[in-house]
Amino acid sequence: MGEISYFSIGRVFEYLPLSLAKLHVTLLITVSSLAAGTLLAILIAVVLLFKPPLLYQAIRVYISFMRAIPVNIQLLIFFYGLPSLFAPVFRPFGVNLSRLDPVYFVIATYAINSSAFLAVMLSAAIQGVDAGQSEAALSVGMTGIQMYRRVILPQAYHIALPEFGNNVVTILKNTSLAFTVGVIDMVGRVRAIAARTHHLLEGYVGVAVVYFFICMGLERLFSRIEKRTRVFR
Repeated sequence: MGEISYFSIGRVFEYLPLSLAKLHVTLLITVSSLAAGTLLAILIAVVLLFKPPLLYQAIRVYISFMRAIPVNIQLLIFFYGLPSLFAPVFRPFGVNLSRLDPVYFVIATYAINSSAFLAVMLSAAIQGVDAGQSEAALSVGMTGIQMYRRVILPQAYHIALPEFGNNVVTILKNTSLAFTVGVIDMVGRVRAIAARTHHLLEGYVGVAVVYFFICMGLERLFSRIEKRTRVFR
């Protein structure tokens, strides 16, 4: 019988630097998804606030879909579905979407998914500002744009900040699913190491520690920003 190989803390420290070498991929997906998702969320939030009839109903369906379907299922749908769906559009230009780096599909999926959550958060924060603030701003002669820029949005910012921080952490944690479509991030590197060494647990423990410290750091950062901005209100 062969020797039983138990968990080794030494292997955790051996594999950790190899996983950290792909940390930049995890951070790239997080930052890019957040930036694109926030821009899209702003547009969606405008629809939620002003409720143009047909577009509003379509957006509600969009939000319901994005919030109800697990993000890993969305990732697989985008990765395998988009190249087939848009093949007739891009084929005349010699573009084959199936040959794109999978990281682009991951970023697109997380951006679209997060936009639904961020849009609801933004619209709720704006609606959470006391209506009397709007009336007071208009009564002193402010235009609608001035009212939003000087009165509504600064207060909505403080309301939305904690939930925004939670969404950032959620996007970061969701990056751990990127390996399912072939992206070699930290988790993808762990699986590659495991295929070679047959030691999977140590790699996952090391990556779990990295995620833990990054998430804790983000939570402290947003908590500090919230406290600091509260002082200057």
